[in-house]
Amino acid sequence: MWTCLTTGRGGVSGRATFFKLADELPLAYFTNVLLLLLRSGGCCSGSRSSKTFKPKKNIPEGSHQYELLKHAEATLGSGNLRQAVMLPEGEDLNEWIAVNTVDFFNQINMLYGTITEFCSETSCSVMSAGPRYEYHWADGTNIKKPIKCSAPKYIDYLMTWVQDQLDDETLFPSKIGVPFPKNFMSVAKTILKRLFRVYAHIYHQHFDSVMQLQEEAHLNTSFKHFIFFVQEFNLIDRRELAPLQDLIEKLGSKDR
Repeated sequence: MWTCLTTGRGGVSGRATFFKLADELPLAYFTNVLLLLLRSGGCCSGSRSSKTFKPKKNIPEGSHQYELLKHAEATLGSGNLRQAVMLPEGEDLNEWIAVNTVDFFNQINMLYGTITEFCSETSCSVMSAGPRYEYHWADGTNIKKPIKCSAPKYIDYLMTWVQDQLDDETLFPSKIGVPFPKNFMSVAKTILKRLFRVYAHIYHQHFDSVMQLQEEAHLNTSFKHFIFFVQEFNLIDRRELAPLQDLIEKLGSKDR
């Protein structure tokens, strides 16, 4: 759950550096470098850019979902993100959303992995996205009543929970002919809603560190891809996007 705090500054875009939208990567570069890094598990062992917070989720090579992933990578390289996120003709919507959900988990996993040393129990004692938005964790199973916790703890809970959902073959079937469950769309929406919170936390609390590491182009391009995808299929309620609404509007206006 999330809580909108009524105290503090009135907006969510208080930093002068927050909307450095010029710092985006060309989509072809993003495809050839960032996505290659994600698929391969990282090049240049030990480098900051190859760090991940959780183990990377792989889609089985040779599966139809793997072919969809390759299609997604190819269309990303075309330079039109709005077109790249659209459902390919003749493909199943659930399968397309499943493939992209795994992809976004891997992207966010890597992006957060680059700044974990700056996100500590001390620096981020509460999981928040600016002064007005605070997130409390509950998964409905192990933790039923929402608890207030630090950002690193919250994100650990979140990414572990997402990983468990993605690894569950009854929710995310990888074999041809196995149907998606009736609750798949609901689960996918919850996953994406929660992954958005990691983006929101990074932008609001750690963007200075991202800039110091010269990772802002990766972050901006990844987030733009994520937002265009969830907008295309109405996967996250507008109210949940409020912490980054100004940024989302600017990204959309740049693409028109």
